[in-house]
Amino acid sequence: MQLSLKTDYALRVLMALASTDEVLSVDWMAEHYNISRNHLAKVAQQLNASGLVKTTRGRSGGMQLARDPADINIGIVVREFEHLDGFVACMGGGATCTIQGICGLKPALGGALEAFLAHLDRFSLADINRKPSDITDRLLAQVT
Repeated sequence: MQLSLKTDYALRVLMALASTDEVLSVDWMAEHYNISRNHLAKVAQQLNASGLVKTTRGRSGGMQLARDPADINIGIVVREFEHLDGFVACMGGGATCTIQGICGLKPALGGALEAFLAHLDRFSLADINRKPSDITDRLLAQVT
């Protein structure tokens, strides 16, 4: 499974915001991550609408997290930005299948998707947003 660019950008935005108390602008993030400002603006709008970030307009405007990083669940973020009901055509309910009734693909893929999301549900933004010193400490612990 490959996450969409929207989900990728949403996770990058959230991680950037979690790493600072500063208000970060869409322009700054677009330049820093070398991604489209227009795509990032749409992601920011959706993050704001979902209550994950607070946005302020104007010259010194930008985004900040609306919640503590420990209270932002990664599985929920992925569900917010991915169209998982269309993982395969038959899961969306709108497609007719010529082998319906004898196909076991839908429950197999449905179970895999559930396991994928259940795994992501175990992580918060605080869990995935490690500071450089955290990573160094972890690597040093593995060596000793």
